[in-house]
Amino acid sequence: MTQPLGSVMLDLEGPRLTSEEAELLLRSEVGGVILFGRNIEDAAQVQALCAAIRAVRADLLLAIDQEGGRVQRLREGVTRLPAMARLAEGLEAAPQAVLQHCQDAGWLLGMEMAACGLDITFAPVLDVDGGESTVIGDRSFSSDPETVSRLGGAFIAGLNEAGMAAVGKHFPGHGSVAADSHHELPVDPRPLSALREHDLIPFAAQSARLGGVMPAHVVYSDFDARPACFSRSWLGLLREELGFKGAIFSDDLSMAGARVAGGPGERALAALDAGCDMVLVCNDRAAALEALDACAGRASKRPAKLRYGRARPSLEALPALSRWRRVHARLEALANGDTPSSLSTDS
Repeated sequence: MTQPLGSVMLDLEGPRLTSEEAELLLRSEVGGVILFGRNIEDAAQVQALCAAIRAVRADLLLAIDQEGGRVQRLREGVTRLPAMARLAEGLEAAPQAVLQHCQDAGWLLGMEMAACGLDITFAPVLDVDGGESTVIGDRSFSSDPETVSRLGGAFIAGLNEAGMAAVGKHFPGHGSVAADSHHELPVDPRPLSALREHDLIPFAAQSARLGGVMPAHVVYSDFDARPACFSRSWLGLLREELGFKGAIFSDDLSMAGARVAGGPGERALAALDAGCDMVLVCNDRAAALEALDACAGRASKRPAKLRYGRARPSLEALPALSRWRRVHARLEALANGDTPSSLSTDS
């Protein structure tokens, strides 16, 4: 039977688990750990770090932001992934090949992250590129909602094929605001009808296939004065109208876009009360400790269901798989600037 996990996901200070951190992870309010660039040297070191964390708490959910392009925390010992917009190039000329590229990319990402000892990567980005957001930009598959849905769906299928749950972000869509929610609170004034016809399309289409969703620290002022992460209305729409049954993760509550909800403990409780299952509190240990204290007794079974449930592939064994070799070569070539026309699905 799935046991509930604590409601707070934390980060670590460096590439090795310290004794103080090991003690912190024993707190029942901790449900997971997310790795950042400062925690990473290479794939083998990440594998060892994950093993050290599991030796303290085997049940924790271990996560990373590994999308491709600009957002790729782990770079040594794994495949260099292109940005999703790069992966989408050539769709009109060769739709089936591009869809297969996206599925293969999701599969390879899932296999490599699982081999490193991780349970999930916060991917794919299902934001539609509205041409306003530099923080999204080429992290999005496309400026067309249906294309984002199709290619995002293929990427999700690949992750699932590798045994890894997909976490779509940033609901209901961060691609049409210029402000960066890491540094300020963006406001999107468009009416709900416009969001339904644009940004919400990929989330609506893929909700049944996603294991997790991460809401945006953005205010959609026509619908709710609160950022989506703290909005019962938005998270209720996700659950009730879109039928999403997986885990809802807050974006990092230390970001400037989250500070409207008060201090760290108040933010954590506001996100949980709105409908999040697990909150991320990163890059601020004092804030994380305050959130842990506030979240005593808060737990959910949904995040635990995202733990990687298969026998993990081996990093050393992956190159023996012909599919891995083909996909690895193709993705590295795309990341290095080769044109999609030079890449075929059987190369």
